[in-house]
This record gives sequence, structure tokens and C-alpha cells, in this order.
Amino acid sequence: MLTMKDIIREGHPTLKKVANEVEIPMSDSDKNTLFSMLEFLKNSQNEEIAAKYQLRAGVGLAAPQINVNKRMITVYTADENNDNVFSYMLVNPKIVSHSEELTYIAPGEGCLSIDREAPGYVLRYKRITVKALLLKSNGELEPVSLRLKGYLSVVFQHEIDHLNGILFTDKINNETPFLVDSKIKPVEFF
Repeated sequence: MLTMKDIIREGHPTLKKVANEVEIPMSDSDKNTLFSMLEFLKNSQNEEIAAKYQLRAGVGLAAPQINVNKRMITVYTADENNDNVFSYMLVNPKIVSHSEELTYIAPGEGCLSIDREAPGYVLRYKRITVKALLLKSNGELEPVSLRLKGYLSVVFQHEIDHLNGILFTDKINNETPFLVDSKIKPVEFF
């Protein structure tokens, strides 16, 4: 089981590297890594388990954050009523198209690899299309094309940035961290 001690922090060199493509067919080791990453996200959102193991809540995790320099991400989040759960284990994800329209999360983004306060807005595309291989619960891979908008779009962009050696803090304007054009609206959480 992954815990916070497995997550590398800001300043670790792996977080600044461009991650390597995952070789297909996928190894059992890589599959197990993805299953563990998704389990971490689920555990981090379970109040009892999170308290017992002192886990910070997360909705996304990229393999470089556990010092695995491979292009793999997991996302696990639900809408506000828990009616819809969005659960993804993705291999070699790529943003293949995006909107011109931008958005951001207010009051700002957070990251399991960053322990400090990082005030400021990160401008992201409001809508994206991601192509990837989806690892299913039975261990099989399936090609997918995901059209994402709003909150999910931001989460996926944050995780894919990790695969390119980019932290959200790299995208905050240090001079004017909260200055945003009035036409750009914050993301609505579902």
C-alpha cells in the first residue's frame, strides 16, 4: 500500500524530468504500480483510512510522484453528490486537442508533492481531449479518447504536466499570482 512516504516532494529531480513512454505490452510491474496509485487515491479520500495512515487527500497521481519515471496517471474523483465516480488508470496519455477558452481553480491548485502554500491561479484549458490506453480492472488495456471539461479537464492537465516535468507552481505568475482577465471564469466543481 502506498502512503505519503512513497510520494516524492518538490526539489526531487524526478519531478523535473520528462517521463518515458510505457512499453506495450505493459509489464505486470507497471500494471501493479497503476493499481497501487489508484488505491492510494481511494484510500486518501476515505476519512478513516486517511486518518489511520496520515494520507493527504488527492484526486490525481502521476507515476513520477512516486519516483517512477513513466507516463502513467491515475484520477479518482466524484461529483458533489457522489452520483458519478470518475476513475481512470491511464498509460501514455496525450492531450490531442484543447479549447481556446481558459479556466482556473479558485482559490488555487494543490499537489501531493508540494507541502508548502503556493498561492496563485494556474490558467488551464477549459476543455481538452486526451488519448491514452486505459488500464481496466481486469488488467487489459483499451484505447480511449476522453473529452473532458471544467474540473476534470484541469485535473488531467495537472497530472499530464507531471509527466512533462512541470509542477503547477511553475505556471503561477509570481509577479501577479491572482491577476486573471475578467473574461476567464473559474472552474465549477460539477
